[in-house]
Amino acid sequence: MSVNYGSKRIVTGAGYGFRDWLAQRVTAALMALFTAILLVQVLFTSGPIGYEEWAGIFAGQCMKFLTFVVIIALLYHVWVGMRDIWMDYVKPVGLRLALHVFTIVWLVGCAGWAVQALWRL
Repeated sequence: MSVNYGSKRIVTGAGYGFRDWLAQRVTAALMALFTAILLVQVLFTSGPIGYEEWAGIFAGQCMKFLTFVVIIALLYHVWVGMRDIWMDYVKPVGLRLALHVFTIVWLVGCAGWAVQALWRL
């Protein structure tokens, strides 16, 4: 008679990493859609494009909201990619942790800068 003291966790196999893979695809699709929308707006702007035209494109609340969502998607996209790189290629645990912390701090700083720039327009 065997005694089962719990289930074994399987860390490989079907489904492992699927959430990250899907997140990368969804955020990439969102960024591509945003780029297409922005490109259409730029193409339909008549005359030379200066600061006033760029500010006009991002002045509406809908465009500010969409840009904010894309900034968050971009940051998550970068985080998933960088985390996977650090986990796959950096073997010393202390160095990997330091790189993870540095990446998080850097991305939070970039988010703050991007949101500040967006809402200044």
